[in-house]
Amino acid sequence: MNALDSVDRLQPAPVVPEPANPEPPKPAPPAMAPFTAKIAIGLSGVLLAVLVSGFNEHVTETDLADLRGAMGIGYDDGTWLSALYEAFQVAAMAFAPWLGMTFGFRRVTVAAVGVMALVGVLSPFAPNLPALYLCRAVQGYAGGTLPPMLMTVALRYLSPGIKIWGLGAYALTATFGPNMGTPLAAFWFESFGWHFVFWEVVPFCLLAIVMVEYGLPQDPLRLERFRMFDWRGFLTGFPGICFLVIALMQGDRLDWFNSPVICHLMVAGTFLFALFLVNEWFHPMPFFRIQMLGARNIAFSLIAIALVLMMVSVTGILPGLYLGEVRGYRPLDMMPMSLALALPQLVSLPLVTVLCSFRRVDCRWVMATGLLLTAATCWAGTFVTSDWYRGNFILLQALQVFAQPLTTMPILMMVTLKLGPADGPFISGMFNMTKGLAGALAAAYVDAMATWREHTHSNILLDRFGLDRFTFDRLGPNVGPNAGAGGFETRGAMASLEQAVHAQSLVLTCADIYLATISIAGLILLLLAIVPVRVYPPTAVAR
Repeated sequence: MNALDSVDRLQPAPVVPEPANPEPPKPAPPAMAPFTAKIAIGLSGVLLAVLVSGFNEHVTETDLADLRGAMGIGYDDGTWLSALYEAFQVAAMAFAPWLGMTFGFRRVTVAAVGVMALVGVLSPFAPNLPALYLCRAVQGYAGGTLPPMLMTVALRYLSPGIKIWGLGAYALTATFGPNMGTPLAAFWFESFGWHFVFWEVVPFCLLAIVMVEYGLPQDPLRLERFRMFDWRGFLTGFPGICFLVIALMQGDRLDWFNSPVICHLMVAGTFLFALFLVNEWFHPMPFFRIQMLGARNIAFSLIAIALVLMMVSVTGILPGLYLGEVRGYRPLDMMPMSLALALPQLVSLPLVTVLCSFRRVDCRWVMATGLLLTAATCWAGTFVTSDWYRGNFILLQALQVFAQPLTTMPILMMVTLKLGPADGPFISGMFNMTKGLAGALAAAYVDAMATWREHTHSNILLDRFGLDRFTFDRLGPNVGPNAGAGGFETRGAMASLEQAVHAQSLVLTCADIYLATISIAGLILLLLAIVPVRVYPPTAVAR
């Protein structure tokens, strides 16, 4: 076969007459620019923008109670601020790579960062609640556009020798960024007022725009891609993703499937997203290239990143839940705990990157080590008592300083190192949408588990000790149906009893959630042993 091919190449090619109306030549894809210090500045600007987007995500979560008080918003109405931001952010991650390929990655990045800054300036002046909802939804869409831009340009411009360091920088957006969002929001609120919670993104966004405009090359417009725009995919995928995320974020508050709203959102979201996936399989220019899931490493990485980030979110949510409800800590009081987890990762993550750059080191074993450390963190958390304070959780977070980089870096290696630059936009959309969806899944998981286990423990505590016996034996003779003037003491005693039962139930609930989370680590370890194949770092050190 090879010999015949070589003979054919020696024969003169037949002359084919040109058509009367030749088609205009398609523009060639832009050549890969050599990696320079200028491009490094541009990539750093995109990284800064993604980190700022992560900071902004936690604005309405960290200071929601204070923002509601300052802006006169009820609790139920306030929860929609986080739900809408999260929904539009996750949906934008799925479709942002198409925008980058059509309008150019630099234009899209600068536009998204500019919109995020502008909306941040206007948000405190929203005239009513619907306007504030619109601001958070638009800001969520702008923020969700940025992570796929970072992954795509990193795969495109980083040479093999430094690609693993680019993956390490991207890992900061999954570990360092979310952990820094809480202390920054608390600092701005307590130091300068609630307006600055929205304005904190503005100076960082302006700096990111300058860096991106200076450093990233400008791609030509490819507006001809609109002729094959995947309208069916957009009209099914975008609302489908939004419906599912909103259902996850609001499910516990509305009592899940006992609520018609949640039932409709779940059914409609699942149906539309299923249609979206079927459409993507057959469309010639899809948003998702579903066929890529046939690669074992890609399929495993999407499952693993969702489960790993669920565990990361749980280990970050539970300390704040305990300290806020049991100890009465304000967000600013939790800042040292968050900083103790975030700042050391600026050292631990480069160390993990160096470790993964050695050819002898199998990244699957690195990930297994991180999962075992996460399981150890959760196991230690099962010993939580009502006597714990901030220092106890800082010791637990010390394990996460290394556990989080050890789990995320191998996933990024497995999902990207065998891809070419042309595959970057497709995998970045799927990967980042899954990463964003993990946050909503984690919130739903913690909320559902907390409600279920707290109700269970409250009932058990009251049934075990007996309300009447506890009241009469422990609280004195002025408590009871015949207390008379001691009725005020009765109400005070009942309030104290309710507070004590709630606190103890919450302590037991945290222990239960920690224990259940260990099973997630076990599931990932099982998949890790079966599904992925080994990948080697590019230009690995031969040692």
